[in-house]
Amino acid sequence: MATVLEQRVRRFLEAPGRHAVLATINQDGTPLQAVVWYLVEDDGVLVNSLHGRRWPENLRRDARYSLTVENGLDYVALRGEAELLDDADAAQEDIAAMARRYHSPEDAEQRIESIFRQQRRESFRLRARTVTVHGELG
Repeated sequence: MATVLEQRVRRFLEAPGRHAVLATINQDGTPLQAVVWYLVEDDGVLVNSLHGRRWPENLRRDARYSLTVENGLDYVALRGEAELLDDADAAQEDIAAMARRYHSPEDAEQRIESIFRQQRRESFRLRARTVTVHGELG
């Protein structure tokens, strides 16, 4: 069962410029961490990757994840299972929305057209089973 994110958690996660550290499990059982862009949803976050990277391969094999977003000593950690969203057009829309979140309008549109549209992208919905909050989230 997924957990709906509280408003204070959503506000913290949606603050401009915040990146997440996504942890997945390698085939040999060791952890892999990657810094990722994300979009907030009701019960977790949406992440997107270039097809062929290690962390998406890990999630396809073992859907368990941990994701942390920090601001100094304040942080939110989500843990749960990932769901591959098998829709190439939606994945392009997702990366475009993320580019617009993390870059200026001009830079985002340039990256969307010259980089992301040329790539095979994939999105995952990270549903939060547990949410850990540390600090005031202010």
